[in-house]
Amino acid sequence: MDSIPIRRALISVSDKMGLGDFARGLEDNGVEIYSTGGTRAYLEELGIHVHDLSGYTGFPEMMDGRLKTLHPKVFGGILCRYDNPSDMAAIEEHGIHSFELVVVNLYPFEATISRLGVTHEEAIEKIDIGGPSLVRAAAKNHHFTTIATSSTQYFEILEQLGTLGGTTKELRTKLASDAFALTASYDRAIADYFHEQEQEDSFPEIISPVLHHKATLRYGENPHQQAAVYRFPSARGANLVNARQLNGKELSYNNLLDLDSALSIARSLPDAGACAIKHHNPCGAASAETLVDAAEKAMEGDPVSAFGSVLGFNQTVDVETAEALSRPGLFVEAIVAPDYEAAAVGILTTKPKWKNNVRLMQVGDLTDGHVDWQYRHIQGGMLVQQADDLLDPLHEWEVVTDIKPHASLEEELYFAWQTVRHVKSNAIVLCRDRMLIGVGAGQMSRVDSVEIAIKKGGDRVKGSVLASDAFFPFADSVYHAAGAGVRALIQPGGSKRDQEVIDACNELGVTMIFTNRRHFKH
Repeated sequence: MDSIPIRRALISVSDKMGLGDFARGLEDNGVEIYSTGGTRAYLEELGIHVHDLSGYTGFPEMMDGRLKTLHPKVFGGILCRYDNPSDMAAIEEHGIHSFELVVVNLYPFEATISRLGVTHEEAIEKIDIGGPSLVRAAAKNHHFTTIATSSTQYFEILEQLGTLGGTTKELRTKLASDAFALTASYDRAIADYFHEQEQEDSFPEIISPVLHHKATLRYGENPHQQAAVYRFPSARGANLVNARQLNGKELSYNNLLDLDSALSIARSLPDAGACAIKHHNPCGAASAETLVDAAEKAMEGDPVSAFGSVLGFNQTVDVETAEALSRPGLFVEAIVAPDYEAAAVGILTTKPKWKNNVRLMQVGDLTDGHVDWQYRHIQGGMLVQQADDLLDPLHEWEVVTDIKPHASLEEELYFAWQTVRHVKSNAIVLCRDRMLIGVGAGQMSRVDSVEIAIKKGGDRVKGSVLASDAFFPFADSVYHAAGAGVRALIQPGGSKRDQEVIDACNELGVTMIFTNRRHFKH
């Protein structure tokens, strides 16, 4: 059986967006509407005729609304199979009406627990019982019953109702799939909430990340790969999934990866900060008193690589910064920032090569958007870890060389250490004047990373500081760095040959700090 006529609808919703027009459309098509207390009162105020569900079942709502739809005369009408004589005889015998359409959305549990100061009792009362039961029953019987769980589905249902008198099997199957996805997401949020209430530093036995489709991308890392971006329901604050795009072409898979890296670095930079990302690694980063100075220093770090890069800022992009970015010969793919001055947007979007091309992403206040967990796919499973976004305790830093760092180097070392954690391991960064001047990323040998960073830094290396994301296994890197003019090094320590490395620093007259915390980024 394909198109199923809709004669009766059961409506019980928390979110009433679009409900009035939808219910009126049902009424105009001769559909009888049954409803519960709050929804019934809402529809009656709009002048729509509604049958009281309690009047039909003969059983009143009770327990502050906890019990209202859980009744055989409700579920029998939803679950009955029209091609099953026994089912049809049962509803006839017991005076059960069939419901060909069920319209339900669930109590706002996630919105409730996200409120500041919400109590456990308030959260419990927003765990829907009847709603998920109705949804699952209607979705199970989708051969005969249509289930609507979102206002975005109302139009297509009304369209088919007007032309066919009912809905097609294809639509009912799609709506059933959406319905089961909704209840799975809802139950996952409740399970996660209860796990968090245990206040134990443990991992749950079952993890079922629920993600909502945000957009289909043109392609993935390469043109032959399909790709899409999904959103965690709990994702809030400053992130790319919640960002507002002010200009430019649609984002690609690689754009989003680079923008996410740019946002992470910009968030960690002190004062006015800017960074340039190329292939998921920084090719430039800087902090300064003003954003325009930070932007110019970031672009100077590696001007060749900065062409076609992705930029990140930790403050509102102002006119001066926009004008600096608009200089001849410079092109960037995308920019992410908390906000943009209106005039700055005008400057960035009227530059001939940038118009309609450069993606401008507005994410809001960067202090809003902590990441608790990171998920990474491997074949056959998933890795889960805490995000490496906590600030390092400076009191744990240890000067391990005879020569102590000059006061003028303290800010340099801090900047370098904040930057190296965002570079692919083995990671080495060289910084000077709170500006990234050389990067060695992703090499199999740490000394190779040192040599690459020195080559990138060129004449600017003399007087710079070096940060390493993990310990030096040998003293060779120290000799290379000191020979190029590096004044101070900062690294976690922890190697069996730490003393050998410290002795080399003392011999060469350079300072070394152990942070006692590693920052691998694989």
